[in-house]
Amino acid sequence: MTHAVTSPPGPVTIAGGALTVHTLPAASDNLVWLLVAEDRGEAAVVDGPGAEEALAACEALGVRLTTVVNTHTHHDHIGVNKDLARRGRLEGLRVVGPRKVAGAVPGLTDPVDDGDTIEILGVEARVMLTEGHIDGHVSYVVGDALFCGDTLFAGGCGYLFDGPPAKMHASLARLAALPGDTRVFCAHEYTQDNLRFAWSVEPDNEALAERIRRVWATRAQGGATVPSTIAVERATNPFLRGDSEPLRRRVAEGMPGAPMGTPVEVFAATRALKDTKRYRERGDEGLPV
Repeated sequence: MTHAVTSPPGPVTIAGGALTVHTLPAASDNLVWLLVAEDRGEAAVVDGPGAEEALAACEALGVRLTTVVNTHTHHDHIGVNKDLARRGRLEGLRVVGPRKVAGAVPGLTDPVDDGDTIEILGVEARVMLTEGHIDGHVSYVVGDALFCGDTLFAGGCGYLFDGPPAKMHASLARLAALPGDTRVFCAHEYTQDNLRFAWSVEPDNEALAERIRRVWATRAQGGATVPSTIAVERATNPFLRGDSEPLRRRVAEGMPGAPMGTPVEVFAATRALKDTKRYRERGDEGLPV
């Protein structure tokens, strides 16, 4: 299976240089994050559909996989746990994951919940409960980096499998309040599709136009468009832009009769409009590329 990203970017440092993050494409569009503490010779993997990519990267880098970090319990995120267990390599690892669904996280050793502070490879991380996509979903703020699973995507947000919209709206609002230079490490390369929808509801947004041009150029080379930053998401992500009057107007036109009186209702209507997938009928027609 060919992954959406054929030319992964090089590693980046976070938390003041204490950790290095490696991008590991997996399955068709998953982005697995391998955090490496070079001074300790250790690594932590954040989510993933399997273990092959992380184990191969650890071998190539000459580090030991000591930690698994899970944001939620969808199969393509705890698949890494199950694969490690099949290989006889999960026992003895530290497994950090959401306390609310502890029974569904294979090998869980360190259950966490909203407001907890934990240590990952010697670096402090803050846990945020970010439900709405699925119950129990958590995100991790590690220095200047956010590992947010399927809650906030580059240019979009996750499906509301468990919802309700008010819960996802609250989760996104909390993430949007993080410092603007916080880098957003979400779990999938969905950015082009997300930005096609964003343009359909806010085509007068010049920051969005510029982002589309950058993203299309990157993807033409097979590159990854993640991480983004919270500042970029605030400026271009329709699910963080319910205060935009042009966006509200176009969403109302696309969802006639949907209530639009509160921020939660605007968010719900925007998510429902995206779920119709009508924007895909236009392809790239009309995009500023």
